[in-house]
Amino acid sequence: MPKYIQIASWLYYVIIAAYAITVISCVAVVLKENRNPIRSIAWVIALIFLPVIGLIFYLFFGRSLKGQHMISRLNKRKILNRMAPRHVNLNSQNLNVSERNLVKLCRNICPSFYTVNNKIDIFTSGRDKFVALKHDLRRAKKSIFLQYYIFSDDTIGQEISEILIEKAREGVEVKVIYDNVGSFSSKRDFFRRMNENGVVTHPFLKVTFPQLANRINWRNHRKIVVIDGTIGYIGGMNIADRYYYDSSEDRVWRDTHFRVTGDIVESLLYSFVVDWNFKNQPLTINYPKAPPVPFQNNIGMQLVTSGPLDTWENVSLCYLKAISGATKNIYIQTPYFLPTDALRHALEAAALSKIDVRIMIPRRTDSKTLQLASFSYVTQCLKAGIKVYLYNPGMLHAKCMIIDDNITTVGSTNFDFRSFENNFECSLMVYDRDFNRRMRDIFFEDLKQCTKLTFPSWHKRPLPQRFAESILRLISPIL
Repeated sequence: MPKYIQIASWLYYVIIAAYAITVISCVAVVLKENRNPIRSIAWVIALIFLPVIGLIFYLFFGRSLKGQHMISRLNKRKILNRMAPRHVNLNSQNLNVSERNLVKLCRNICPSFYTVNNKIDIFTSGRDKFVALKHDLRRAKKSIFLQYYIFSDDTIGQEISEILIEKAREGVEVKVIYDNVGSFSSKRDFFRRMNENGVVTHPFLKVTFPQLANRINWRNHRKIVVIDGTIGYIGGMNIADRYYYDSSEDRVWRDTHFRVTGDIVESLLYSFVVDWNFKNQPLTINYPKAPPVPFQNNIGMQLVTSGPLDTWENVSLCYLKAISGATKNIYIQTPYFLPTDALRHALEAAALSKIDVRIMIPRRTDSKTLQLASFSYVTQCLKAGIKVYLYNPGMLHAKCMIIDDNITTVGSTNFDFRSFENNFECSLMVYDRDFNRRMRDIFFEDLKQCTKLTFPSWHKRPLPQRFAESILRLISPIL
């Protein structure tokens, strides 16, 4: 046998052995981390039965960041002590036992302060939201802190950037966080121009080649704006034309966003400052806090943030607590429905207890893969008595949950594994009967544009679709 063939044969066996050792090591790490069993099984299947591809996917998307910190605990405590909203005695609030326990849970797993003295405006139209946002931005006197997963350089993005540049030239402190992957399609010159004109932009976890596998899976999905420390925006809308210009029915993006004022704005500001200080120059709020004003209303709010660095899956735990405490109704709007086992069982238990459980998802989404994976959960929901609706006009991008008469949550968190475990997310918990009633009215208005699924008709969907759903269901925990 020629020598070069012997060398090639020897290299082949060395590569195979090295690959096998690497896969076994990765499987051992997955098992050692004691994650969700379903998620662990999905990764083990991918590593063993998808040669090379499974390993690449694991290196990019499978590793855990649990136990790491965005900023030091000392710095975080200093920021918290300086920016924490004023204390509210829960015993003085009109909360039942279930609501009170939910407030305590949110407060104990993350810096989530229960605040009152808040006002809130609801936007279900991107045009209305951006008209209000541009108006508030133009009136800024001290600071503008803006954070979006997607900051597009399209028409509405250019309009927002021009306003930010104008305010920076006036001496207003303007800082922008955008997600490097979410805003990847925006040209570098778009952000460079803002930087050159006084707007300080910061790509969150910028993906570069040496750090590609370490960063590409951990995305900041939050959408937060704080203006002068007194006005805040939070919800599901990014900065992109698709929310503002509806050129056809097929392209309608239905979303929900809030404009808030009051004590809750300090929680939004705290979240922004922590994200800004993550691998960036420290941000110090130089102007004094606004003097406290007398309590004017009793809309209770909490901001719950979560991310892959947290000890607990914060938003997921809060959702589970809220769902488990429901006694009348649970209404959910989400673009993607890929629940954890715990949340799925909680919804099924609620429906089987004759609680009115309704889930609204889009008929057409921006991801066929996620749509089919979401559809794989519909059959079990229908069997349990959960009412499932398909939103017809376009892409339903709202992330909303309404529990009974007093709890509503809206934010950036989709009802899926990625939002619960991998993304940096935020959700606003609102405790108020009048506001809850307004959100229920919006939900039922949307129902008029939906198709209600029935078990007999759903069971007749094409066999290839059902097979694709079953395949994608196996890997749904890692999508």
